[in-house]
Amino acid sequence: MALATVWKCCVPFAVITVACLVRTAHCQAVQAENVTVLEGGTAQISCRLQNYDGSIVVIQNPRRQTLFFNGTRALKDDRFQMVLFTPRLVRITLTNVSVNDEGGYFCQLYTDATHHQVATLSVLVPPETPTVEVKQDAVEGGEAELICMLPRSKPAATLRWIRNGREIPGVVSQQDNGKTFSVSSTIRIPVERKDNGAALSCEAYHPALGGQRKVRHYRLDVYFAPTVRIIPPAGILREGDSLSLTCSVNGNPLPRNIQWSKINDTLPERAEISGPTFQISRLSQTYNGTYLCQAQNNYGRAADHYTLLVYDVSVITMVLPTPTSTKPIILLSTTPTLITPNHGLEHKGNMHPHTHTHLETNMLTFFFFCYCHPPLLSLSFPVLLRCLPPRRCCDELC
Repeated sequence: MALATVWKCCVPFAVITVACLVRTAHCQAVQAENVTVLEGGTAQISCRLQNYDGSIVVIQNPRRQTLFFNGTRALKDDRFQMVLFTPRLVRITLTNVSVNDEGGYFCQLYTDATHHQVATLSVLVPPETPTVEVKQDAVEGGEAELICMLPRSKPAATLRWIRNGREIPGVVSQQDNGKTFSVSSTIRIPVERKDNGAALSCEAYHPALGGQRKVRHYRLDVYFAPTVRIIPPAGILREGDSLSLTCSVNGNPLPRNIQWSKINDTLPERAEISGPTFQISRLSQTYNGTYLCQAQNNYGRAADHYTLLVYDVSVITMVLPTPTSTKPIILLSTTPTLITPNHGLEHKGNMHPHTHTHLETNMLTFFFFCYCHPPLLSLSFPVLLRCLPPRRCCDELC
């Protein structure tokens, strides 16, 4: 009577079954190698034979359906192909692998007794690029709630939120969908106006990515009320000049409509409005007043004002000296100048600007405080001037 003894030896990714027939002093062995493949890829399932004597070799799928019988196809599934059948190696391929193909594939060797080994096929499902959804709008002074999602991976992927190179801890949720897993990570972060446009990223890590990662970039969209600032013209406006104002508006969302108005009056007929720009040509003193620019969005309203003061053409512009210049500073007016003790001068009273004396340069430094009428300027500055006599200082400067 023939005796058979079986030894099982551990080798990488495999278990070897050896059938030794004492009657013939002949040992046969079959080795099945485990396989890991990406979904959609091609798996190679190999059965290695030792001391093969021509016995029947059968390969079965995890449902124990015979795929090949001694190299002959037994199951009509064209994804399986016999690519090699030798006394040492039997190999089949499976194309377009899915998670449903996962499981143990049997390599069976029929001798006096039937022996088999199982090649385990594992299928990895790499994640797609994650998606980011806004669960709660980010409003200035509140919180932004963002969720990063991966609907499908195997095994479950790892998600990380990153901002400025630092990880933001998130609340992770994982759901088993049978063959695959869905994963999400939710964060809540306080936001201010300055955070609008800040860059964040959600990164997915998975064994199937080979050390790489799938990244979804996201920019914070923080909503806030508008701010308004009127950019005024430079210098003094006289009759006949043109006025041009620009209303600089910021906000999220950016206000679409900008409203110009004049406080306690209607806008002049010559006023031209083009979005944020307000213009009046050929100014006259009748246009004097306070002009208002307003803007609003869903989160608030803001306004700024500009007071227009048109001067008579007889006002002459003040000429300021450069640091290396010794030219005098003069601003002429058609109205008398009132000098008070606050000026720090020896004389007080009304001085008429048409009675000028000369200014001498490179003399002692004086600190002048001059108040002009109308209140065009209040001058306070040191100059290398000497007034002869001193009571003429403000007269010359105004």
